[in-house]
Amino acid sequence: MGRFDLYSKRQKILRGDVPDVYVYDSMPSSLKVQIVHIWHDALGDHEQYCHSFRVKDAYKLIVETLCREYGFFQLPHSKTYGQRVFWQELVDYFLNEDDVEKLLDSVELTFKVINAITRDDIYLYRDNPEAIADEAIDELNHRFKEHAFGFQYEGDEIIRVDSELIHSEVVKPALRLLNSSHYEGAQQEFLLAHEHYRNERYKESLNECLKSFESTMKSICDKRSWKYQPNVTSKGLIQICFDNELIPTFWQQKMTSLRSLLESSVPTGRNKLSGHGQGSETSEIPEHIVSYMLHMTASTLVFLVSAELATA
Repeated sequence: MGRFDLYSKRQKILRGDVPDVYVYDSMPSSLKVQIVHIWHDALGDHEQYCHSFRVKDAYKLIVETLCREYGFFQLPHSKTYGQRVFWQELVDYFLNEDDVEKLLDSVELTFKVINAITRDDIYLYRDNPEAIADEAIDELNHRFKEHAFGFQYEGDEIIRVDSELIHSEVVKPALRLLNSSHYEGAQQEFLLAHEHYRNERYKESLNECLKSFESTMKSICDKRSWKYQPNVTSKGLIQICFDNELIPTFWQQKMTSLRSLLESSVPTGRNKLSGHGQGSETSEIPEHIVSYMLHMTASTLVFLVSAELATA
């Protein structure tokens, strides 16, 4: 069914009565209900669950995966008795759970299933399964924004969003550019950096930032058949890219700070903050610095891949 621009919502926007600060530690109950509606549209509702073994199998896969990973025989908060109704078990659990990370587990897993399974023509035999799956993902991200819930579903992962402008202009383009077989490793590392960040594993996030930066340059070198040593550092990879005029010579001369920016941004931040043993004192990495490094990494990846495409 999708979204509808209600009068009350338009009036709230006109009054400026909309949240402008992202929330990360709680999911509004109305957002939970809206997500369940999206599941019904894309995965199937109770009636379809009762009449389609594919819908039943999809919900069973989701519920049994969550139970196995959490160490449950049945999801908490379930109100069903006797024979399990996986659709009802998932909905009851989701609507009554308060732990945001577990709620996001359910969202990510269900939308992975939507993205992978419901696009098939034989799933409910719908006329436009691809469009239904795309609309479900679009609506999810719209609902997140509508509630100022600081997450988005991108590249089959839930990632944290700190700034809508930076996310739309930097992070999404980076994921889009990396979404090819040439950059598969770099994309996985970049998404893993976001996952670590979302779970407050800041040192691991910085490590994955550097790995994605290096993997992107290695992928460019492989694509162009530029030789490099297996143990080459990020500085060495930058040198190879410059030597082979990934950035044209006349631009290298004009942009004298470009090399130092590439050499010092992602690698230096990672090495200073998380690349070595911390000794007898525990070092804490501030969240805002990791956020900055993630965005710096994204903009650097966009720059490198765009430069490769422009000179192909």
